[in-house]
Amino acid sequence: MNRKEMEDRIVENYRKDENMMILVFAQWCVNHDLDPVQIYRNAYPDQVKNPALGNALELTVPKEEAGEIGNETVIGVLSMFGNDDLAFEVTRQIEMQKKN
Repeated sequence: MNRKEMEDRIVENYRKDENMMILVFAQWCVNHDLDPVQIYRNAYPDQVKNPALGNALELTVPKEEAGEIGNETVIGVLSMFGNDDLAFEVTRQIEMQKKN
């Protein structure tokens, strides 16, 4: 494998991992009766639309069919990909749900 092929493979693996991170976030929102688009918009108000989030929403399942995604898991996954603003917004949502 030459250097270009290796770079392409690394980029592709990162995209797959990033898409999985977005799916984890979206499913966590569904599991907690939250709107992932609105939470994303709260975290990144300058971004009008995120096509990857739209794709992930198509892959989510009803919360009755989904496995549990822990709060720490979703925050950790978001932080791992540098989505600190989104992780902050998720933390804010968790705190709001605890109060209710």
